[in-house]
Amino acid sequence: MPVIAVSRFEHFFRAAAGLDVDKTDLKRYSDFVNRKLYDMLVVAQAAAKSNGRDIIQFWDLPITKGLQENMHDFRDLNEELDLAPILAELRALPPLDLSLSEETESRLSAVAGGLSAALAKAFTIIDPTLKNPATKQWERVTRLFDLLL
Repeated sequence: MPVIAVSRFEHFFRAAAGLDVDKTDLKRYSDFVNRKLYDMLVVAQAAAKSNGRDIIQFWDLPITKGLQENMHDFRDLNEELDLAPILAELRALPPLDLSLSEETESRLSAVAGGLSAALAKAFTIIDPTLKNPATKQWERVTRLFDLLL
């Protein structure tokens, strides 16, 4: 289930990085956001456990300065992500040992927005002349994020 409608997805990538994406890219995008959110929650779970807590707080998430700036950029673009599909996809992944706090759950869409803005910008960093990312570029950007997050 996509985290954003096709037309909003296309508009967002144009506004964020001047890229032309289409509905064929939507699945790759949704998979990317869901996988990276899950990866971040796994790390957050370890942080919560090491601090003796049985719930994942928002501050447990490994949000870097760069990701935080991209969360602000996403907010400034005045875009919204539907949190329901994000949470549904996360529930389909192996369950975490700990629950999310209400604040953490409510702010996941902002984190997903920051990941989205960073993703769009990463394409243009890898290839400043890129206008329409193909499979090759999606794989490179995904590998880059896998290396860092």
